[in-house]
Amino acid sequence: MSKINLQEQIKNLLREADIQINGNRPWDIQIKNPDFYSHVLADGSLSLGESYMNGWWDSKAIDQFMEKILLARLNKKIKNSKNLLWNIAKAKIFNQQNISRSKIVGKKHYDIGNELYKNMLDSRMNYSCGYWQKADNLEDTQIVKLELTCKKLQLKPGMRLLDIGCGWGAMSKYAAKNYGVKVVGITISKKQARLAKEMCQGYDVDIRLDDYRNINEKFDRIVSIGMLEHVGYKNHRSFMQIADKSLKKDGIFLLHTIGGNESIKTGDSWISKYIFPNGLIPSPVQIIKSAEGLFRLEDWHNFGDYYDNTLMAWHKNFNDNWDKIKNKYDEKFKRMWNYYLLICAASFRARNNQLWQIVFTKPSSNKKYKNIR
Repeated sequence: MSKINLQEQIKNLLREADIQINGNRPWDIQIKNPDFYSHVLADGSLSLGESYMNGWWDSKAIDQFMEKILLARLNKKIKNSKNLLWNIAKAKIFNQQNISRSKIVGKKHYDIGNELYKNMLDSRMNYSCGYWQKADNLEDTQIVKLELTCKKLQLKPGMRLLDIGCGWGAMSKYAAKNYGVKVVGITISKKQARLAKEMCQGYDVDIRLDDYRNINEKFDRIVSIGMLEHVGYKNHRSFMQIADKSLKKDGIFLLHTIGGNESIKTGDSWISKYIFPNGLIPSPVQIIKSAEGLFRLEDWHNFGDYYDNTLMAWHKNFNDNWDKIKNKYDEKFKRMWNYYLLICAASFRARNNQLWQIVFTKPSSNKKYKNIR
């Protein structure tokens, strides 16, 4: 097929999303390399991201560009069958998130530099959605989120809290400092663990560089923020079984996770290759099925709308502070990271992705749970 025909094919697809090639609106796409057309038609999402990283196209508002693509469901129309089938086959045959492979995301994403995250996140380094209902800036929304989470957990002094996927220790420190609980935080990232220990120094927090599958203790409460996305559908049940085994009879388990509207077995090809290796966003069905018979569902709180605000705030911080870290990264990384933040913001704005806080208790407990917002 000639380049002219390829261009016309892409042009017609983009028209469905109200996007013009070389148009003058913020969300329009500016093509700088004619090879863009054949590559995107051949490799879909992967090539769209890679060609942006390579400077083959631009847009003044990538978040608006991607939002329109998602709302028009163009992502469903442009897929590379060879790559898609291979990724699905791998997901079915192999456990992409077993103990040895689970460390890959720690090295590839979380260990790329604490300075990057310090200059992008809030002062406590929360790498998860803020709660914007009662605040209007990133710093305060994260405090509100932490407080809301602690209240949902019904923490009391002296309790033992397990923080699965503790990141840089924001939740662990907040709970220990403000609620007097004893915390064990688990992370697979070496750099996260090192900094989390520093940030939690002076509080009753034990940060461990370990896999959640090695937990063999009892806790009054369990919290997991932004961790299930790395577990994989093959391990959802074992994740819940470990939480069940680790939680006392009258305990509470709060699961904070990004969620999807459909049950899938393989993630977006560009995100999987460049941002979150082996990541997979769970669906409601996958979560409920994995918890069935182990936990009682008490509350399911969706505040995915706020992830758009959070990601755009991270995007602003990243670019405002780029000069402080640019000696450690190149321009291609900058384009990649901006693309990541903006397409993720678009996915929440288009309601393709959700953010859930789910509260579970044990079926054997007769204690009543009061929902909190």
